[in-house]
Amino acid sequence: MHRPIAMFDSGFGGLTVARAVIDLMPEEDVVYFGDTARYPYGPRPHAEVAAYSEQITRWMVAEHDPKLIVVACNTAAAVALDRLRKVVSVPVVGVLEPGLRALLSVSASHRVGVIGTVGTVASGAYQTLADTLAPAIDLTVAACPGFVEFVEMGDTASDQVHVLAERLLAPVVDAKVDALLLGCTHYPFLARTIADVMGRDVVLVSSADETAFAVQRQLDGAGLRRSESDERGVVQWISSGDADVFAELGRRLLGPELDVVTAHRWGLS
Repeated sequence: MHRPIAMFDSGFGGLTVARAVIDLMPEEDVVYFGDTARYPYGPRPHAEVAAYSEQITRWMVAEHDPKLIVVACNTAAAVALDRLRKVVSVPVVGVLEPGLRALLSVSASHRVGVIGTVGTVASGAYQTLADTLAPAIDLTVAACPGFVEFVEMGDTASDQVHVLAERLLAPVVDAKVDALLLGCTHYPFLARTIADVMGRDVVLVSSADETAFAVQRQLDGAGLRRSESDERGVVQWISSGDADVFAELGRRLLGPELDVVTAHRWGLS
């Protein structure tokens, strides 16, 4: 029996990571959990996000026996990754380090920016990681409250989103960065608006593709990767909120592969 790759996010943002993993390793089985009953995670206290993340991780291990878990949520990865690696025996991959390494690799000026949720920015996780990986860089970090909520409503290109982006991105525009990390897995859905505000000379970096490559390397290193000659893997979609709403919006964001969504109610199963 093949064991799946499990991944979770507060809602729809992690679909960018799911898309990258499915495209890179279509032979792998995937279980995706969107905790839409409790999104967004960004404004929540860190202890609460860590507790939710541990609850989801333990549940996925118990119910789906994954061979690897992807924390496809920057806020959860920022506040809970080390904790999760201690409470389960399977490998746990986050989105922060792959994204930051990619950001550093594309910058010529060493002036880079990271945008994220209030929770991610307040955790200091990117700042700490940058001090370790490249202490000489000039890093500007900005919180973007409201971005996640617009994506979760399916609004990614309205005038209201553009006005909000102009205000929230002002610090990184003023810092004259040449590369910007979309430090929330929801933000690639706003890439066109963000690019309009930042200008054509700024490279936008998404952590989704880099995280997929990190997952591939981890599986290869552990001898857990399915053969590329295997048939296409099975993808399961699970939501703690309204499954029909998740299916409708998720299909618009990810594509037709997001078909049947199973509802999971905390405390009821």
